[in-house]
Amino acid sequence: RNLLSVAYKNVIGARRASWRIVSSIEQKEEGRGNHDHVAAIRGYRGRIESELASICGGILRLLDSRLIPAAAADSKVFYLKMKGDYYRYLAEFRAGSERKDAAENTFSAYKAAQDIALAELAPTHPIRLGLALNFSVFYYEILNSADKACDLAKQVSNQDCSCYYYLFFL
Repeated sequence: RNLLSVAYKNVIGARRASWRIVSSIEQKEEGRGNHDHVAAIRGYRGRIESELASICGGILRLLDSRLIPAAAADSKVFYLKMKGDYYRYLAEFRAGSERKDAAENTFSAYKAAQDIALAELAPTHPIRLGLALNFSVFYYEILNSADKACDLAKQVSNQDCSCYYYLFFL
């Protein structure tokens, strides 16, 4: 499970970084009025987006067809979080209705993972904490909702504090 996650994270991470850099260069060249450069950069960005979509599609199919249906509680949370992550990566570069669909799928996956995590995992469980962090990133970066991101982080922080209290004083 962890090896699969790290392998895909390495593959997707390099392309996400490339996409950010190329998008930044594209904006600078647009600002300078270099239309020939912008056209070439858009073509390259399109190729990166195709690779990102293909990688995300591959892992999402594997998660839906094999891994999530066969998983027990902590693995199910892990894989649903992973599903949310890869839909979030799609939402980062998609536009219009495709972005909206990716964002809705991200929310659904994170929410399903959160429901199981709240019922089955301790507040300090690393998978539960990672899920909360990524759900917060989703609220902040994709939905542009800093308030919801902070609320979720505070909620997790408050739960964890009460758990630490019991660890130290009981």
